[in-house]
Amino acid sequence: MPVVIAIDAGTTGVRALAIDEAARTVGLAYREFTQYFPQPGWVEHDATEIASVIREVLLELTASLTEPVATVGITNQRETVVAWSRSTSEPLHRAIVWQDRRTADRCERLVADGHLDLIRHKTGLVADPYFSASKLEWMFTEGGVERSDDLAVGTIDSWLLWNLTGGAVHATDDTNASRTMLYDLASGDWSDELCNLFGVPRAALPEILASSGRFGTVAPGWGLPEGTPISGIAGDQQASLFGQACFEPGMTKNTYGTGSFVLMNVGTERPDAVEGLITTTAWSLPDGAGGRRVTYALEGSIFVTGAGIQWLRDGLGIIDEAAEVGSLAESVSDTDGVVVVPAFTGLGSPWWDPYARGTMLGITRGTTKAHLARAVLESIAYQTRDVVDAMTNASGTPLAELRVDGGASAADLLVRIQADQLGVPVRRSRERETTAQGAAFLAGLAEGFWDSLDDVAAAWASDATFEADGDATVIEANYRRWLEAVERSRGWDRPIA
Repeated sequence: MPVVIAIDAGTTGVRALAIDEAARTVGLAYREFTQYFPQPGWVEHDATEIASVIREVLLELTASLTEPVATVGITNQRETVVAWSRSTSEPLHRAIVWQDRRTADRCERLVADGHLDLIRHKTGLVADPYFSASKLEWMFTEGGVERSDDLAVGTIDSWLLWNLTGGAVHATDDTNASRTMLYDLASGDWSDELCNLFGVPRAALPEILASSGRFGTVAPGWGLPEGTPISGIAGDQQASLFGQACFEPGMTKNTYGTGSFVLMNVGTERPDAVEGLITTTAWSLPDGAGGRRVTYALEGSIFVTGAGIQWLRDGLGIIDEAAEVGSLAESVSDTDGVVVVPAFTGLGSPWWDPYARGTMLGITRGTTKAHLARAVLESIAYQTRDVVDAMTNASGTPLAELRVDGGASAADLLVRIQADQLGVPVRRSRERETTAQGAAFLAGLAEGFWDSLDDVAAAWASDATFEADGDATVIEANYRRWLEAVERSRGWDRPIA
């Protein structure tokens, strides 16, 4: 039987996976690549190295396969930007990574100059260096990149597509375009007003295509048969939402990584901008008339979830391995009144407080490392509830269930607490690499590997479902105590006048 190959181009490494019709991973290759930190707060990648590493993992993967390859999908770190020459296919500057903060002052000036309403209304985003537009502007004003007819710019998906097709295709999809701060959610196209604001030549930007559809075909030299179709592209978190088969409004996923990204499908009507949340494109599919049918999502970013478990291991030394946190936390029935707010780098959605700092409250002589471990696990569930409550209030769409993946989701206790806090079933994905699975679903759907969204949904599987079954009075009392602790953590590091 044929397989779909998904290329997952992450922030620190890239992987290539072969996925079969039952959505099981049957082959995997992975390589890391170099991180560059030329100044404090600056993060860069060598785009040529990323393309080279992609070639290496594809060659390794395809050498191990006996099955034919039906199609290729791409998922990628979002917001990172590359500028290159169309004539030589050589990068004109190192890629500036989504984590990079060099344009923070520029974004503050955008707000001071009154541009925030325009950005929020057009893009659903906030004026933050996290997104691509100010990075591109910096390349032109400070980075020595010249605007010319030979210039091409794009996010990592566009760069990989250009390379995989031998320079034949310069395109992206709606999900990646919606993270640039140059994309108009209403029109589904680049905004001339925002391109002018940031000095980005519209002609240098990629064509925007549906997330599921034929982008191009593979050129020789990539370990794949020449002409293999490339038929799906999505940014990593949107790919995860699709990979979790969250196809109905209200369906929501959370990936428990170092931090967490909660995305809720809010349907095909573009929602208004919501304070504390990002409005983004979830994916786009062909509408059958030559256009694209866009599905939207609300997104909330949580800065510290799995990183809190790492802190227990590396900072406090109360566990030796991250996997121990579940059993340690389960050795006590509750936290004995201890609440941990892991605001180590501020609070993300829905608070967006850069001055918040980590807080531990309720500690007594009876507090043990097990209580702290349980309090950290509970903080992950509480932060997720904070975001989900903001989403359901903003969208008016009730939460049907939460689908989860990522390393910390392996802790049954966490997932049980999450179900109790949300009052809905929480389903843990059988496939942990849901970003790659989403890219594979998008590509396979375009090429008839799966015939419909119903077929894709049938291919998705969970390894466990956790139902809410706790005492509602205790659950709500614990959550109110959490909110009190959050208020005490907020503003702690604000400069004293």
